[in-house]
Amino acid sequence: MNASWDGLLLDCRLATMTGNGAPFGLVDDAALAWKDGRVVFAAPMSALPGKPDALAREVGSASGALVTPGLIDCHTHLVFAGDRAAEFDLRLNGASYADIAQAGGGIVSTVTRTRAADEDELLAQSLTRARTLLSDGVTTLEIKSGYGLALDDEAKMLRVARRIGDELGLGVRTTFLGAHALPPEFAGRQSDYVDEVCIRMLPKIAHAGLADAVDAFCETIAFTPSETRRVFETARALGLPVKLHADQLSDTGGAALAAEFGALSADHLEYANEAGIAALAAAGSVAVMLPGAFYTLRESTLPPIEVFRRHGVALAVASDLNPGTSPLLSLRHAMNMACTLFRMTPEEALRGATVHAARALGLADRGTLAPGQRADFVVWDAGHPAELCYWIGGALARSVVIGGRAAAT
Repeated sequence: MNASWDGLLLDCRLATMTGNGAPFGLVDDAALAWKDGRVVFAAPMSALPGKPDALAREVGSASGALVTPGLIDCHTHLVFAGDRAAEFDLRLNGASYADIAQAGGGIVSTVTRTRAADEDELLAQSLTRARTLLSDGVTTLEIKSGYGLALDDEAKMLRVARRIGDELGLGVRTTFLGAHALPPEFAGRQSDYVDEVCIRMLPKIAHAGLADAVDAFCETIAFTPSETRRVFETARALGLPVKLHADQLSDTGGAALAAEFGALSADHLEYANEAGIAALAAAGSVAVMLPGAFYTLRESTLPPIEVFRRHGVALAVASDLNPGTSPLLSLRHAMNMACTLFRMTPEEALRGATVHAARALGLADRGTLAPGQRADFVVWDAGHPAELCYWIGGALARSVVIGGRAAAT
């Protein structure tokens, strides 16, 4: 019998994250095999259809370690230049996020630095952050624009995001976030800027194939529901799915608006009302929890987790990595925060960073360990899935595999 599988990993404790009836989809004394970048076997070793050496060209052992699907960070602003450590200091001295934004800081300060950086410089700064996420088990991530706020600079950010995927072998989904903040040159002319986004920027970005989705920041300090609606109508006309920064600082009806457009996800949602949550459930949209921003901004209004549960809304967890409100370089740490701050369970948090995160990106080929899925997985120096949420910091990922190939972490 000629070996037909590319790789076979024996003696695993698989957290398949499938609905096999066991917590975390656990399978003990298991094996995981892959071919052509896809999982072909994820089951007890006793079910192997032959001797390991006859089945696969490369055979290894996890020595009883935990193996999970690769983590998926479904909400990041990873591409930017500079940092905002000075604003961190201001907040600790009493300034609010809104105060800083209204004084010309916040997002706009990052826009200035990002515009000034050329593409290679922006790539170099951003690759460091992406490598850090990868080394902690992330195999797919979303990267938003939104720090260019002009056509050429937004396109530059999205090209850099694509290059990160090529450079590291990561799965990267790009999101156009032109409606993130009002650029300085449009001060006092917000309606004109929305025109710019809808009439000029978004069509060119879409036609260039630079964006997989469109997002907007719908909030009292950003864009109104009616302005957001215009952006989403444009995206829909261009055939692009939408996502939304919704109800983070106030209840603006963002959850319901996202649901109306069948959004892949609505994100933040601390102030979402029950009607909006019910609408998300009916639309099949994912609610993405972003505890890093909640923590950094020292917020006190918790997202209504029990209401999401009651309505059966899928809960994802993401880092929201960004320079201002969530300088968080670990999706595992975000999972820990989701448990300790939002009272999600470890299983909810891990599903939120695998199965539901994939759904929030419109991806059906990853997030579980099952035949046909992409062979994205992590071997952890851990024995139980809850450890991924339990430990705060530290290096737990023993090896990271993307599409059946070992990642250079």
